Amino acid sequence: MTPQKPNSSFIYTFNYDYHHEELCKMECRQIFGPKMTHKLLFSDLKIDPSISPFIKSRLDIITSSDDYVTFLSRIKDQHIELHDFTVEYLILKGDTTQKPERREKQKDIGYCIEGRPDFQHPVITYAVCYYEGMWHFGVLHKENAAWHKHRQKPHSFSNSIGTIIAKTLVTIASKGVASSKLLDACCGVGTVMLEACISGIHTDGCDINVRAYQHALKNLAHYAYTANVYHSDIKDLEQKYDAAIIDLPYNLYSVTTEDIASHIIAATAALSNRLIIVSIADIEPVINAVGLQVVDYCTVVKRGKSFFTRKIWVCESSHTQDH
Repeated sequence: MTPQKPNSSFIYTFNYDYHHEELCKMECRQIFGPKMTHKLLFSDLKIDPSISPFIKSRLDIITSSDDYVTFLSRIKDQHIELHDFTVEYLILKGDTTQKPERREKQKDIGYCIEGRPDFQHPVITYAVCYYEGMWHFGVLHKENAAWHKHRQKPHSFSNSIGTIIAKTLVTIASKGVASSKLLDACCGVGTVMLEACISGIHTDGCDINVRAYQHALKNLAHYAYTANVYHSDIKDLEQKYDAAIIDLPYNLYSVTTEDIASHIIAATAALSNRLIIVSIADIEPVINAVGLQVVDYCTVVKRGKSFFTRKIWVCESSHTQDH
């Protein structure tokens, strides 16, 4: 299957470690719909690359051609007049163009633009790329890696999810829509909330554990983020949300505490028709029992001192399914 769609407006490039492959593909399915292959995707949907831990760049296509001479002519026809620009060569799957020739292509593009380049501090970055017989030229937008600073947050629990998973949960829950209103139902120290805040997505947090609640407040304050955190049982909240994230506490997996997990999921489902649930046990029967349907699923293996698999379910109510 080719990721190319004729006359698409954008080219997205992705990068991930092998143990995050399924997570990245789930995120891609939830945002774009079509399957991502070769770590790239052609789409008409405009998404900020920085909202995802896996999207490395988005090329806003200006013109394309299967003939290089025609390609340059079409760029000249754009009559671009701009100072302080640069041109990069975006290497995509299957492109065997060697470095010296890639540099020549960059120069060719630069000569098609009226203006003074700035290779150190460009105001705008253009890019050229070649994929399956077609040349593409456009404006290149790269990820902003500022979210990595959250790895040094002041407070953390040893079993907290990592920043990559947290950021992906926010992207999946919001479907990349910055105006979404989210709930982190078991927010812990606020790992998920930090990723929502840096992406400008409204997210409330809730945790019944007073220590977790206090640490979440301190972590948010450390980065000067503003968000509502409730020290409360989830059943006591009344606001409605576009989606909710539940990273179930890891002590809720014995038979005697399955009813607690069921309570958390059911109470959260009353606040949102779309839930993204994380656990280390198979809780699909619990999900179905509260009237939710699993619409997507993946696993993520954690490696290191401890080794276990996290299971991630994207769930929607039957009411949402009907629409």
